[in-house]
Amino acid sequence: MTSRVAVPDSSLDPGTRRMLARFAPMIYGPTLLFGLGEGALLPLLPVIAAGLGADVAQAALIAAVIVFARLIGNLPAGWLVARIGERRTMAIAGCLALAGGVGVLLAPTLALLAVAVFFIGLCAAAFGLARHAFMTTRVPLHYRARALSVLGGSFRLGMFVGPFVAAALLALTGTESSAVWCFIACLVGLVALVLLGRDPEEQLRSEQLLPTANRSASGERARGDGVWVTMWRNRGVLARLGLPAASLSGLRQARVYLLPLWGVSLGLAPEVIALVVGITGALEFALFYSSGQIMDRWGRLWAALPSMVLMGGAFVGLAFTHDLASAESWFVAGAVVVGVGNGLSSGILMTLGADVAPPAEPAPFLGSWRMLTDVGAAAAPLVIAGVAAAVSLPVATAVIGVAGLLGAAGFSVWVPRYVPHRR
Repeated sequence: MTSRVAVPDSSLDPGTRRMLARFAPMIYGPTLLFGLGEGALLPLLPVIAAGLGADVAQAALIAAVIVFARLIGNLPAGWLVARIGERRTMAIAGCLALAGGVGVLLAPTLALLAVAVFFIGLCAAAFGLARHAFMTTRVPLHYRARALSVLGGSFRLGMFVGPFVAAALLALTGTESSAVWCFIACLVGLVALVLLGRDPEEQLRSEQLLPTANRSASGERARGDGVWVTMWRNRGVLARLGLPAASLSGLRQARVYLLPLWGVSLGLAPEVIALVVGITGALEFALFYSSGQIMDRWGRLWAALPSMVLMGGAFVGLAFTHDLASAESWFVAGAVVVGVGNGLSSGILMTLGADVAPPAEPAPFLGSWRMLTDVGAAAAPLVIAGVAAAVSLPVATAVIGVAGLLGAAGFSVWVPRYVPHRR
């Protein structure tokens, strides 16, 4: 199974800006709103849980429920998109997530709060897969990486701004429920954009830019093979290319935990740690579009390999600096390298998934693909916690870095096989 990146045809090239603008009302706008609402809600979930009587462990568990729900929600989301279409799935997911937000607002017990958060996680999986499948079937191949990088950048922007919005609302109102109301308001806007925004498919068809395998987003779908049959039929690419993809997802998640933990272990002040992590996030956001340009012009490997080598190498190198006199400087340098590496990887997982998905019915395959990458993200914190408890934090950091370098080796072998750059 192969999917090739075509050389752009200048006779069909409408300009990158025009192409991406077509997807702003129905895809990028809702994605930004979902990221903004989720970014505002997630930091305060442990606080909301504590207000209902949770101890530290229970509050952490409530926050982790959404990650677990995302993980198990990918396969049913693939089935749903294949049956009713991307646009309907995004709208339904937005409405049900809104109901979950109301549940968080009104939950009288920890159990009901956990159910509401779990519901939001399932809806997040469905919304994420639906927009991924929509872009896979509707973006011309020579724009795919840039379009998906902007999609990833839209979500990153929302997640980056969300906590600041939550902090401002908390300062103004003095209550954590204001962040939940922000989440609900973002979802109302999301659903309105999905339902009322102009479908870019119509204009793409009129300009003969839409791949012939696509179908209408209105919900009409041919009967496919189903999620499990699709997973078995594509087991080769999932096992080979999917494992390096899972390691990249694990690296991304690991940086969220490792960088603050490393700063704490060095005895740095909280504001210093926050500043370093903030600089990292700014670098990640600044480079998101560059990643798409690199992938579209030179091939997927030119973004995947450098990002993995930079992040994996930074973590391995950082592991040897903990007890040095200049450990703080090495920490800052390592965080910067990790930020650059993660910025260069923006959109790569969605792009590779779109490249190798069956063109006629990508949703069931993308459900399996996204489940694999989410497994990598979910495993990283467990690996860090286990190795750090059994040995030390530097060893845990080295283990994560080595896993990233092994993932880079996997990409170097399997990306040329499954996603060659030119026909």
